[in-house]
Amino acid sequence: MRRVVVTGIGLITPLGNDTASTWDGLVAGRSGIGYVTNFDASMYEFPIAGEVRGFEPERFVDAKLLRRIDRSSALALAATRLAVDDSQLDVSSLPPDSIGCVLGTGMGGAHLLIENQRLFDEKGPRRVSPFMVTSMLPDTATGLVAITLGVRGPNFAITAACATGGAALGECAEVIARGDADVMIGGGFEAPLRPIYYAGFHAMRALAEHADPTQASRPFDKDRNGFVISEGAGILILEELEHALARGARIYAEWKGAGTSNDAFDMVAAAEDGRGIAGAIQRSLRRADLAPDAIDYVNAHGTGTPLNDRVETHALHSVFGDHAARLLVSSTKSMTGHMMGAAGAVEGAVAALTCHYQVVPPTINYTTPDPDCDLDYVPNEARHATIRNAMSTSVGLGGHNSSIIFGRWEGA
Repeated sequence: MRRVVVTGIGLITPLGNDTASTWDGLVAGRSGIGYVTNFDASMYEFPIAGEVRGFEPERFVDAKLLRRIDRSSALALAATRLAVDDSQLDVSSLPPDSIGCVLGTGMGGAHLLIENQRLFDEKGPRRVSPFMVTSMLPDTATGLVAITLGVRGPNFAITAACATGGAALGECAEVIARGDADVMIGGGFEAPLRPIYYAGFHAMRALAEHADPTQASRPFDKDRNGFVISEGAGILILEELEHALARGARIYAEWKGAGTSNDAFDMVAAAEDGRGIAGAIQRSLRRADLAPDAIDYVNAHGTGTPLNDRVETHALHSVFGDHAARLLVSSTKSMTGHMMGAAGAVEGAVAALTCHYQVVPPTINYTTPDPDCDLDYVPNEARHATIRNAMSTSVGLGGHNSSIIFGRWEGA
């Protein structure tokens, strides 16, 4: 089986428009969450979100193309460029068939259908955009990456709600492992800060409420009351080990394994016994050929909803047993909010960076312990630690789950 490593990372999040800004913000325990400014949210008592501020897509995307595409695709293309540049990969010098792309999104540009339906109703069919269909598809960004970079390897999109990013990275690694590509561009993206999406989640009573937006996301804290909806993109360059070594690439971490599952229980609520996420974790451990006690850090899904955090804690106990007490567990959503389809990819990148820098980002806003959430959540301050292997877990609407594992790179 061919080994896979991470050689490039591109992050655009509420903490910053590049990887360094995001990582520095996470380690510093800084919140990127604030009041909604993307649209008029004055009808809500707590209009809170994690917005990507100061994003300049024209730095990364051709102006003509930018006029045609959705913000989510622009985020994906920008993060891809950051990741490719970070990897120092000369794409044009490699066989086009040897590079592929698997990206994921939970919503993509679905809001474009609503906007164009309004134009149709008000002004007739001639006002519907000719780019609507090609801009709203879940696979729009993967197609644009291939066209922009000229890469012809395996290319497809994945959607598994909020477990999308982790699932996409898992598929990228499998493509390389089976020999269908040497390099894969993988990750997730989302731009859900549209009035209709926000209204939908608000109607579900799923969104966090707090007088101070920076304290609204409170994973594992007893006083948590919901999640913060956010936007962003996370793209990783995964590369076959010998290919990376041959070109002298900087390696962040080694890919170890992935697992996915479904609760088969409910479209919204996680199964109380945690069987779904536990199953994904167990599959990832088997795929990585690692015992539970080989995992030192878990970047948890940790949305801040009362049920999710309790169920995830239970699942970690069930899989790791006595070792759960020694695990370092944190939720970086306390600082970024929940980036939906991008979350698993961004948090996977954080797990890889944790292996690289040997620093665990904290769970901020953790002030009141919950008896049902009794693990070491690295409260409020980052922690230096020996991290051999780091895991990232994700849970999504529809019962989708993913778990991915990265290992510290110590040389071939």
